[in-house]
Amino acid sequence: MAILLCVGSLFAANHVAARLAFDDQAGLLLAIVCRSGLTLLALAGFVLWRQPRLRLSPGVLKWQIVLGLLIALQSLCLYSAVARIPVALALLIGNTFPILLALLTWALGGLPPTRRACLLMGLILCGLILVLDLPAWLSASASMPTDWKAGIGFAFMAACVFSCGLWITEHRLSALPGAVRSLYTILIVFCGMLVAGAAGVVSGGMDMPAGSQGWVALAALSVLYATAFTGLFVFVPRLDMARNAPVMNIEPVASLLFGWLMLDQVFSGLQLLGGAVVLSGIVLLAYSRRR
Repeated sequence: MAILLCVGSLFAANHVAARLAFDDQAGLLLAIVCRSGLTLLALAGFVLWRQPRLRLSPGVLKWQIVLGLLIALQSLCLYSAVARIPVALALLIGNTFPILLALLTWALGGLPPTRRACLLMGLILCGLILVLDLPAWLSASASMPTDWKAGIGFAFMAACVFSCGLWITEHRLSALPGAVRSLYTILIVFCGMLVAGAAGVVSGGMDMPAGSQGWVALAALSVLYATAFTGLFVFVPRLDMARNAPVMNIEPVASLLFGWLMLDQVFSGLQLLGGAVVLSGIVLLAYSRRR
């Protein structure tokens, strides 16, 4: 659990560093290229050490490519959200993927959610209403700022895409070793962002930072993400993920602390209560699914 708490905190710090880079005019695609490039090197070293079989059958290769493209889109959506709204809020919305995964599994022929799961999903949605401060927005004369609307939309899109990626992982790529699957996924993300940057898919996506803050933030997010991602695979045999995976939900909590310390992002008491409700519901839902 201590290792997972550290990994979740590193992922949170990576998103805070990304916001610092974006505030210094760094491009979204450039940030993803930097972090996926360093992670690719670290994972390649890990795979060379373990020496698993890397060849994929045509059927598996097709789903692996789809998974890589989905994770690339999820990364872009989540960073787009982080650039527009507070980091903790983006991660809280992005971490609602267990609800979407349960509904997607049901829609594609799996078991329907239990009554307990439905109640927890409702609890999570109620918590999100408080986190987004929707009652205040609805009662105020001014509408929600455009950046907030776009940021919330990008975060929700990240959760949708990630749930699709998890479904593919569980139902189409479960026989593939985790290190191999992750290596190919990061490789596709890296190449996809380079192609998107060359094609100009995202305006200013490959822009360089304006000052030293941006460069330091880019280096930091790359090291933080690569360390967390690779460390997860190095230690995964010892982590008892079936029991302890919900501990990873420390990420929004850590981002709340880091966002306050480094970005002066402050939430109201009602929003903090809503965040606690969302995290509690997600953890309980994760534990009930594993049981």
